[in-house]
Amino acid sequence: MDSKKRAPTPKILRLALKKLWASFKDLLPIILVIAFFQIVVIRQPLPNFVDVVVGGVLVVFGLMFFVQGLEMGLFPIGEAMAQALARKGSLIWLLIFAFLLGFSTTVAEPALIAVSAEAAEIAAGGDLIPSSKESIQSYALGLRLSVAFSVGLAILIGVLRILRGWPIHYLIIGGYVLVMLMTLIAPKEIIGIAYDAGGVTTSTVTVPLVAALGVGLASIIKGRSPLLDGFGLIAFASLLPMIFVMGYGVIVFK
Repeated sequence: MDSKKRAPTPKILRLALKKLWASFKDLLPIILVIAFFQIVVIRQPLPNFVDVVVGGVLVVFGLMFFVQGLEMGLFPIGEAMAQALARKGSLIWLLIFAFLLGFSTTVAEPALIAVSAEAAEIAAGGDLIPSSKESIQSYALGLRLSVAFSVGLAILIGVLRILRGWPIHYLIIGGYVLVMLMTLIAPKEIIGIAYDAGGVTTSTVTVPLVAALGVGLASIIKGRSPLLDGFGLIAFASLLPMIFVMGYGVIVFK
């Protein structure tokens, strides 16, 4: 009995080591670049070398657990909920789910929280907003909510595209034309932040769930291809935040 109970352990250990090695290989290019510039160009030892090494090990383990969590949890639940709502046949609930999924994942995005806080501090330092703590927090929160609302709307439009079979290139081209027009009228202080907002929304929390939503929806709807129609939601999630953040800048700075 004891030998049978212990038998699965080596298999689990091999699987864990395989995942750990895969995470290390993903981070290896970054390690090599840093090592090259530190040894060949800068020619100085790393400050706090022990802390850097320990932090690097933690990053490898963290990436391993994060990727495993995506495979086990976020991707399946995104696909399953999209398919369940599509089978239910309620367009309203499906669109509400798409909007709330985009909004909630974005408002909790660590990269967006960090960028919003930094943008608020810089705006206060440049006398664009009052330098009080309340004003800084209000500006950062408004920026986060603007981006989150825009991503929710973007996912809703993306779901409608899958359902209706709209060509994605028309929507993307039209969206970027609108971005260019907004750039002409938006305050110059907000344009850089707006363009960065399109990138920070497509990060660790948002991308897996949104991609799973699109693939799950396209795989259950007759006449839709998961490969051709299931992807593309992330493009909308990058596009609309630029428009909405520039609009937020027009309201706040003018």
